[in-house]
Amino acid sequence: MRIGIFTDSYKPYTSGVVTSITTFKEELVRQGHEVFIFAPNYPQECEPEENVYRFYSLPSPTNPDFTLAIPVLPGLNMLVKRLNLDIIHVHSPFTMGRVGLRYSRKYGIPIVFTYHTLYDQYVHYVPVAQNLAKEVVIRYSNDFCNHCHHIIVPTTEVEQILKQHHIRTPITVLPTGVPLHKLQNGDSQWLKSNYPIPKENKVLLFVGRLTKEKNLEFLIQAFRLVKEKYSHTTLVLTAQGPIESELKQLTNQLGLSLDQDVVFTGALPYDMLANVYNSADLFVFSSMTETQGLVLIEAMATGLPVVAIRAFGVQDMVDHMVNGILTSCDLHEFSEAICSLLGDEVLYNQFKQQALKKAYHLSAENSARKLEEVYQSLMDKYVPRKPRLLDFGAWFGS
Repeated sequence: MRIGIFTDSYKPYTSGVVTSITTFKEELVRQGHEVFIFAPNYPQECEPEENVYRFYSLPSPTNPDFTLAIPVLPGLNMLVKRLNLDIIHVHSPFTMGRVGLRYSRKYGIPIVFTYHTLYDQYVHYVPVAQNLAKEVVIRYSNDFCNHCHHIIVPTTEVEQILKQHHIRTPITVLPTGVPLHKLQNGDSQWLKSNYPIPKENKVLLFVGRLTKEKNLEFLIQAFRLVKEKYSHTTLVLTAQGPIESELKQLTNQLGLSLDQDVVFTGALPYDMLANVYNSADLFVFSSMTETQGLVLIEAMATGLPVVAIRAFGVQDMVDHMVNGILTSCDLHEFSEAICSLLGDEVLYNQFKQQALKKAYHLSAENSARKLEEVYQSLMDKYVPRKPRLLDFGAWFGS
């Protein structure tokens, strides 16, 4: 099977979407398929990678680490024709998603769209008219969904949202899964060996982007409450992002140190994350806008129980009082949940074993097999159709 992936983000950028793409790619290639990736270029040096085609790009005005692809690549039409793709899989409804849709229609290739993100939750990056921007984004992404032949969503919650929006395209719930073999043999002392974390401290870990939607101000404030009860604790944030300086300032304002209390490691290579996860004691997650929260399963694959806010994308990943604790967005409830696990060794060990079981069922190999079945079913029954062009005017009655 020859699969074309069109995405608005890819390595060396770090995000859940990028992790999902690279994980599925590795598993599909291992299962004998050919995968071709069409992605933006980045100012930082990218390692050469076979079958990856880069588009000229510009830095995003609201997030300099993210680049926006210019959807023109000399010879692209002939390249797509020569590759003779069996499936096109897009990971955004925007720039590169539109490129993928164009070639799906032109050459009669089935197109799959993974709905990674609740796009309307990110309009705070738009400096003006956010209510209008939210409406436009919802209408645009819904219309894009209805032009695809199949939609992949990471959780049942996202499936329900799309059905409420009257999406006509068939939907499959399919979490990305995690490469268990890459995560379960890390160095259990790595964090304390590389950062000035006291040996007796319990380590609370967050992995993800340092962005507003991750609700990290809440997480640091909750940690301060934990620290009052369990002084021998450290919060580690393994990530980078545009609000790093603000979070460090908040840490200082709360009377917490930036070496032994709250540690910012910056972004680390994926191969290094096994060491990070395995040298932590508890995974803490405060995001309110996840569609899947892939890092939750990565953490559980290393036996970490989870404390997280009960939000979209989280409830499918974490089973309350089985492998973790889900709370409301309340500082005291969240911090008490953390303290309850730190103070109950029996409960902690029960959650640890259940976390490992959950991760096994969501392995990358199992997820890739299911994606392969979706691809094959489309190839078996697909009849080319001529979707109408996206009609902006119709959205607003013009």
